[in-house]
Amino acid sequence: MIPASLRRLVIQRAGDRCEYCGLSQAGQVATFHIDHIIPVAAKGETIRDNLALACVSCSLRKGARQYIREPDTGKRVAIFNPRQQNWHEHFDWDGVRVVGLTSVGRATISALQLNREVMLAIRSEEEWFDRHPPT
Repeated sequence: MIPASLRRLVIQRAGDRCEYCGLSQAGQVATFHIDHIIPVAAKGETIRDNLALACVSCSLRKGARQYIREPDTGKRVAIFNPRQQNWHEHFDWDGVRVVGLTSVGRATISALQLNREVMLAIRSEEEWFDRHPPT
């Protein structure tokens, strides 16, 4: 159970956006998840430095994974950690597509399927409402 005050802190710190794909909670039907970056199953704690706001899609695709394969090399890398890494060092935008700048970025894009057709369509709609790209 995540205390309400901690939940509010995570949401506010994230600017009400998924910390993996940048999707705004505004306009979304499903409530975003509070994600344990290091999963509880791996002894991750329910503390502010181990929590991130994640859209339902990113949360479910990440699951309890901490490591993933970089698609080009097959190298095992840690999934992007929004508490320890800067999003813009690992990712960039090419219109509505997320571009991986590092092996962590490319692996995270692949594992979370950040550029699947439905996400591209959602981001295109978000552009119309001035919610994409995230500022």
